[in-house]
Amino acid sequence: MIPYLGPGVLTLATDGSPIPAAPEELVVELTKSATVPHKIRNNLTAAAQYIENFKHRKTIAAAMNKTFEQTPEPSVLHKWLAERAVLPLVVNAWYDDLPQKALAVRKNWGMVQGVSQAEHFGYWVNYFHSDSTLVPNKEFLRDGSGAKAPAEAPAETLPWETLLYQPIGSVRPASNYVISDSDYVEVLTEIDIQTPIPETVQSVRKGRNFLFLGCRFSTQLERNFARQIMKRSSDQHWAVIEGALTKNEVKFLKEQKIELIDMPLAEFVAGLTGQAVAAATAEAAA
Repeated sequence: MIPYLGPGVLTLATDGSPIPAAPEELVVELTKSATVPHKIRNNLTAAAQYIENFKHRKTIAAAMNKTFEQTPEPSVLHKWLAERAVLPLVVNAWYDDLPQKALAVRKNWGMVQGVSQAEHFGYWVNYFHSDSTLVPNKEFLRDGSGAKAPAEAPAETLPWETLLYQPIGSVRPASNYVISDSDYVEVLTEIDIQTPIPETVQSVRKGRNFLFLGCRFSTQLERNFARQIMKRSSDQHWAVIEGALTKNEVKFLKEQKIELIDMPLAEFVAGLTGQAVAAATAEAAA
């Protein structure tokens, strides 16, 4: 099973989350760095695009770096996942670095992160070793005609037992962010034919199930990324979401054969890891 972590996982951080745990929270932080028209102040990608157009791309990067600079310690879930004997792939669909911190206990792992075409034209992703050093790009470089040309060795040769995939980038190690309208347009133009999805991810996901934690599917972007990342995997998946769903979410879950687990994320994680249950038992015994 492949864990697919969304921004809501940050609510599990033991010392509280000083960083945004939802797009609606992140756009508030981002618009502190620049004045944005009222009609798009609550739209993360549109606000980022406005700042990029009228300030500079560096303004977005600086604001994101400041917002995600001081991240909390990894949660019980992050640590539990990192300690699994077999962990071929983890997807983290947010900009934090908690998975990197948790995976530090492992010896053989690496990262692949989505990158913005505005800053890395021609490349969809960058690979990094666990020590944050950049790996020569293993994907395909687009030439001036838009055709694909092989860039060094294929991705399947990467020698890691665990791969952390961050499709929209991360604050660490290199401040890569897919966040503006133009960033997403570039990716979504090609994502149906899987070009932006790393070859390693396409290989590992075959026949596997996904478990969505801390995710919502209320926007088209969230649904598109999840749909394309899980393409050609298994025909059964699960998502832990508490409470009422939107009509689009209900339709998406049915379409993708994702079974809903309607319960608080913290309660599910306690059952999964046993740690919260053990703590409650010890307290009762005392």
